[in-house]
This record gives sequence, C-alpha cells and structure tokens, in this order.
Amino acid sequence: MHLRVTFVAAARSSSLLAERFEDDRPLDQAGWEEVLRAANDLVPLAAAELRYCSPTPRSRATGDALGYAPLVQLALRDCDMGRWRGFTLGEAMAREPDAVDAWLADPRSTPHGGESLLSFIGRVGSWLDTRPVDDGGSIVAVAEPAVVRAALVYALKAPPATYWNIDVRPLSAIAVTGRAGRWSLRFDPSFTQVPRV
Repeated sequence: MHLRVTFVAAARSSSLLAERFEDDRPLDQAGWEEVLRAANDLVPLAAAELRYCSPTPRSRATGDALGYAPLVQLALRDCDMGRWRGFTLGEAMAREPDAVDAWLADPRSTPHGGESLLSFIGRVGSWLDTRPVDDGGSIVAVAEPAVVRAALVYALKAPPATYWNIDVRPLSAIAVTGRAGRWSLRFDPSFTQVPRV
C-alpha cells in the first residue's frame, strides 16, 4: 500500500534575506501575489483526500488561499529555536557566533536551548510515518520550508547534514510516495512551472 504526500512550501512573509527563525508573521503583499501567480499549478492539489498545514499564519493563509482548507498539525511546526526565536541567522551569529557554529556543525546540539536538528527531523518524520495509508491515497501539507527540508531528509534517510544542502523555495512543491519507513522522492512535471521566488 502506497501513499502520496505532497509538501507545498508556504509563501513568504518577508524577504528571503530577512527570514527569521520560527517566523510567525502573516503573509505580506508580496507573499499574496506569489500565491496568485502559483495558484494555477497548485490549486489542483486541493483534490487530495487529506489536507494539512503547519500552525504558522503564513502556512494557514497559503493553504486557505489555494483552496485546501487545511487542518493544522502541530507536528509540522518549525524547529523550536529557543532563545533564537525571531532572529535571523545573521543576528544569531552576531550575538553567539560560537553557538551558531556548533549548531550548524552538530545535528544533536541545542545551544539555543530549543530543539536539535536531529529531533526536528525525527518529529517531522514521525508525522509522515503516521499518516493513514490507503493504497493510492493522497495528502497535501503546506509547511514552512524548514519543515519540507526536514521531511525530505527523513524520507531519503539522508545524513542530517544534508538538511543544509536542500533549498526549498516558497511555493515549491515536492512529493514523497510510499509508506512508513519506505519513502521515495517523486518529481512531477506538473510542478515544474511553479515560479521561482
């Protein structure tokens, strides 16, 4: 029995250079315009049997704007960044350069007092593995780009450091197919026209 889970990265709420850890700001005007441009390619995913989103305002708004009417899943929340919540990477680096270096180098480290990268990947993977499986069933999940990266690392059974080499752009879509513990990455031609933002 195989399931298809398509992850859609939430539209942005700020410039990519100003991305903040655990950013809970709503979509800005540029984000809404990006959703409108990508809608033709992403609206068909609303036909999925189950539609979910992370609890962030931008993930919920993206899912609603695409007609998904998604259910919020706490397990799809962004990585808990502890005292770095709301900082950009540059701001965290300016305040605690050694701690940021340790965090980037060791997926088990939690110098910020929050969740380790390894725990984050495991949490997202556990969510993926516990989806109800109906042969040929489909799910769509709108989440922060970090969550999509964590899901891909988990699905591919890749080393945690791979997380830093996956670039997930707002409103990009990627599917995994399979079942608990046995996932495959799937590229669909229907998503190749989603605009790069």
